[in-house]
Amino acid sequence: MRATIVERAPAKVNLALSVGPPGVDRMHPIASWMVTVDLHDELLLTQLPEPSFSRYAILWHPEARRRSEIDWSITRDLAVRAHLALEEHVGRQLPLQLKLEKRIPVGGGLGGGSSNAAAMLRGVNALFGLGLTRAELAQIGASLGSDVPFLVHGGSAMVEGLGERIALLPPPPPLALTLIFPEAPCPTGKVYAIFDELGPAGLRSEGVRALSAALRVDPSSPFNDLLPAALQVAPTLEDDIAEIAAVAERPVHLSGSGSTLFVVCDDPLHAEALASTITARLDLPAVAVRATG
Repeated sequence: MRATIVERAPAKVNLALSVGPPGVDRMHPIASWMVTVDLHDELLLTQLPEPSFSRYAILWHPEARRRSEIDWSITRDLAVRAHLALEEHVGRQLPLQLKLEKRIPVGGGLGGGSSNAAAMLRGVNALFGLGLTRAELAQIGASLGSDVPFLVHGGSAMVEGLGERIALLPPPPPLALTLIFPEAPCPTGKVYAIFDELGPAGLRSEGVRALSAALRVDPSSPFNDLLPAALQVAPTLEDDIAEIAAVAERPVHLSGSGSTLFVVCDDPLHAEALASTITARLDLPAVAVRATG
């Protein structure tokens, strides 16, 4: 019997995101309060006998609300790259079969690809009994993307620098959100390019830290320094935000570089009702989620 495990890859939401000007390496330092939520992709990992070639399949889960073409090469997929990086780290082949079913929209600012990479690192570590710590897995993941180290851990954290400085926080207060998935794409590179043209301000680390320490997340308190740039890259987002705010009767926020929007709700029932209303009235895919510990 082949060993098989299922590893979940949760989406992350930036409840606060401050971005500094780029350094000489053109990389932007950040200060962000990130939380994982219960919207997730699923990785089915099956150990193969040695010697075998690894096999990878990536497809949309039937429950996915916003789909796009899976048109990238297998070797560019972050989960596959994480597997290869782990093989390089341990100095041997770790043959497996991957079936990745995606619910998290591609390029939506929810860290889907990075979370797939983090889940692959955790899953392969467990499947092959490698005995690596979360800190070691996060270090391997840092070369794959700035969100990967946080997503190796998940939960709630203050994330700074280029994503490598992670201060894990206690579970956030009960937090229900409605996520909305506009059609407009927000390529990360373009958003950061416009952000630089607009003249980035300094990092607001203390503001992020204060928000993360609050006993309750007020619906108006999240903020994102990338929002003005995202609105220039995808101008239709402005109308989406206005229409959602009119329905929700509270502020609408952007996660990451976009284009996913979110509303802080009173409780899970409120989030479910708002998601249904937005989907019906505005014809925008929306889901209710909760922060996970």
